[in-house]
Amino acid sequence: MPMRHPQLNEKGELRHLLTIEGLPRELIHRILDTAASFVGVSAREVKKVPLLRGKSVFNLFFENSTRTRTTFEIAAKRLSADVINLNINTSSTSKGESLLDTIDNLMAMHADMFVVRHAQSGAPYLIAQHIERMRGHAPHVNVINAGDGRHAHPTQGLLDMYTIRHFKGDFTQLTVAVVGDILHSRVARSDIHALTTLGVPEVRAIGPHTLLPGGLEELGLKVYTDMREGLRGVDAVIMLRLQNERMRGALLPSAQEYFKHYGLTEEKLALAAPDCIVMHPGPMNRGVEIESAVADGPQSVILDQVTFGIAVRMAVMSLLGQSQA
Repeated sequence: MPMRHPQLNEKGELRHLLTIEGLPRELIHRILDTAASFVGVSAREVKKVPLLRGKSVFNLFFENSTRTRTTFEIAAKRLSADVINLNINTSSTSKGESLLDTIDNLMAMHADMFVVRHAQSGAPYLIAQHIERMRGHAPHVNVINAGDGRHAHPTQGLLDMYTIRHFKGDFTQLTVAVVGDILHSRVARSDIHALTTLGVPEVRAIGPHTLLPGGLEELGLKVYTDMREGLRGVDAVIMLRLQNERMRGALLPSAQEYFKHYGLTEEKLALAAPDCIVMHPGPMNRGVEIESAVADGPQSVILDQVTFGIAVRMAVMSLLGQSQA
């Protein structure tokens, strides 16, 4: 039987983190508050606390990722966990063993937490459901989705929310724009669910018709294909990477043409609020989504996002480690 509430236990505590969609607002705030407790006096300083001492965290990255995997590893080590990075390319899954067989073998090695990144949407759900069916054998094992296909990237969404809260405070007074390849972006989906759940009164989606999925208006978003019009007066802008590896067919005329209309330049940013912050989940394509003068400029908080990502992932892991089956 599938789990009725795949992310929460019977007490409403976080048991797995698979998506932001459906998470209660209070729980999101609890994650952000916990992350804040790990940030030092300097915003770029993250504390070390032994909350997961004796626990084993397995990073299962079936997709390449340097920054996400590294920040998860740093986060787990700052919590004093033992971290095992699996080299998927040489693992048993490439020899014909199924994904769930691999999970069973790792649980037999006393894994406590799986951080899963996979090209197929739903892979972390599959693992979490399998673990729930084996609850009698593995009551303590947790799953964190580190990005699955086009579906979700919940810790990126949470660290983006932490960044906005750090610089802007109250979510309920903001206008936030998500710009670019929304159609293929799991980050965009997680950000949009988080922003609407946290009560941001105006969320804007900006991009060419070919990169905007249907149904955005039904989620309460305002949709713009003119970037200059969409940026007017916004308090925060989240730029997205072009997901060239997920595109099928010619959705854009050229990178140069995309930059002309949808690249963030100083001239376009001037249309936003004077204290607008600029965000990007990385890796950036400079000269395609964003010009260097903006990426490295005074309104950019992109490097702060990286540091906050460590604290947010520590928060998620610590809350999972404290929850009961």
